[in-house]
Amino acid sequence: MEFQTMYPFCLPKGYLDAGGTLHRQGQMRLATAGDELQVLRDPRVKADEGYLQTLLLSRVITAQGTLPEVIEGMFVEDVRYLQRMYDAINRCETPTAQVTCPHCGKTFTWKVDFGSIG
Repeated sequence: MEFQTMYPFCLPKGYLDAGGTLHRQGQMRLATAGDELQVLRDPRVKADEGYLQTLLLSRVITAQGTLPEVIEGMFVEDVRYLQRMYDAINRCETPTAQVTCPHCGKTFTWKVDFGSIG
């Protein structure tokens, strides 16, 4: 399986620019720790946490065709679509491990809970 870092999308409604052109195509890249840190340091986020998702999306959405990176001007349905996409592609699955019980010898899948380690 190839590691994927860019994900294309088609907005449900589309972004209407000042000239009246509708933009629906774009792509989103995987977020980095730096993306999230930069957004948390932004004075707009410090003043109003409501900007967090908007600024984060503006960092990870890359232009494809003529789609501008203007999240604030998008329809709410499109922003929600992009937020769900961000969550889906950046989700960290709970790691699992195949383990064998030392007492009975039964093998089973164990979900690693890092919160209970240490």
